[in-house]
Amino acid sequence: MPRWAEFVVAGLALVVLSPLLLLLWVTVLVCSGPPALYKQTRVGRNGQPFILLKFRTMSVGSVGTDRAPRLTVGVDPRVTRVGAFLRRRHLDELPQLVNVLRGEMSFVGARPEVPDYVLPDLADQVEVLRHRPGVTDPASLAFRNEAALLAAQPDPVAYYRSTLLPAKVRISADYLRRRSVGSDVRVLADTLLCLVAPSHGASGILPARRRPPPQEGPRPSV
Repeated sequence: MPRWAEFVVAGLALVVLSPLLLLLWVTVLVCSGPPALYKQTRVGRNGQPFILLKFRTMSVGSVGTDRAPRLTVGVDPRVTRVGAFLRRRHLDELPQLVNVLRGEMSFVGARPEVPDYVLPDLADQVEVLRHRPGVTDPASLAFRNEAALLAAQPDPVAYYRSTLLPAKVRISADYLRRRSVGSDVRVLADTLLCLVAPSHGASGILPARRRPPPQEGPRPSV
């Protein structure tokens, strides 16, 4: 999606959703205390850091704003009651419309990682960092049950670093190399379907690889 279109859509979405955003802001403040927003340094386009915005879903002080967080594994005791509600419906991600408006993120792109979880020696990671990070992408949909996968591992952090993270980066890089406006629209549609119906299978969202034209060989003699 062109940058100007993302700017317009993000601006309109913030205006239209402003009553909901205000309601969620007040709800977090009343139920969990200040601050309502959670701010954390993430790695953006060309490796530049930026501050990602979310509604706070964990207890204050449980995760430092500029440290690599302990992964959310299964039922995390740090998550507040209102935070669990926001996470189930992904409402905690709505403040990232501001990140899109500011040009730090796109609607579709690889989810930005904290600096400690970036793999600079991986070729696919280099490809991912050429693009703006996004609110959603095929890897996010493929691993939307990430917390449950990590909960089944004896060492969730080691499993994330060695298995899940490289797989997510590989899927994201493959998508970004072949993306189009149409494929971005399909990813956004799949994301909305997954929010409405969590059992929905996000399939068919990777654009097809371009096949080289067949080369003519010598014709058989008749």
